[in-house]
Amino acid sequence: MSQPLRGHRTPAWIAGAVLAGTLIATPAAGAEADATAEPRAALVREIEAEVAYLAPQLGFDRLQPAVVDAVRRTPRHEFVPEALQAHAYENRPLPIGSGQTISQPLIVALMTHLLDVQAGATVYELGTGSGYQAAVLAEMGVNVYSVEIVEPLAERARQTLAALGYARAHVRAGDGYLGWPDAAPFDAVIITAALEHVPAPLTEQLRPGGRLVMPIGQRSGAQQLAVFIKAPDGTLQRRDVLTVMFVPVTGPSVDR
Repeated sequence: MSQPLRGHRTPAWIAGAVLAGTLIATPAAGAEADATAEPRAALVREIEAEVAYLAPQLGFDRLQPAVVDAVRRTPRHEFVPEALQAHAYENRPLPIGSGQTISQPLIVALMTHLLDVQAGATVYELGTGSGYQAAVLAEMGVNVYSVEIVEPLAERARQTLAALGYARAHVRAGDGYLGWPDAAPFDAVIITAALEHVPAPLTEQLRPGGRLVMPIGQRSGAQQLAVFIKAPDGTLQRRDVLTVMFVPVTGPSVDR
């Protein structure tokens, strides 16, 4: 999905396209969960160290405990191809087919933290990808409505999330730019690929006081990972957090 561009300790991982549950969902069972426990813990330690290092840019030096716990619990290996599962708990994106990638865990953790949502909240996601971001949110007890433009990815993510018991994560194929009006209003919106502007349909579907987190800027090159807060009058208040590089959102509503 993306890479941070600040901080020499942060690896320069670039992911590839539109990507891209504490009521705990049912992750991998028994022995498999035990086998991944230490790699998951090591990944969390690395993410926490990177967040502390990037604190001057981020404006915070640690993640919300619920985010840390969700990343630790989420079985990332279930969201990558079998041939790459040995690399699932490395802090980098990995290919998932259809020219797409699963996001770097650091970016997933940062964007989840910036959404600032609690258990019971409802979040819209533009760009499901593998379903990993939706799973992290569902691990926090958040209800997720996610749309993916690549139909095979949407179907695979839906199947994976269902098999793991993430009943709070809802996925469908389609033009994510248009949102999910039937499930609105949303407490927060997350966009997992770059746009030069905030989609008007998503602003309309965000409740007053809600947050929208996205990379905003040129479709190629660097962007700003930004947080928008919707004021009572419908306007958006923007705060830039970090320079990043995301691939662009695609779809009929963007391309026309």
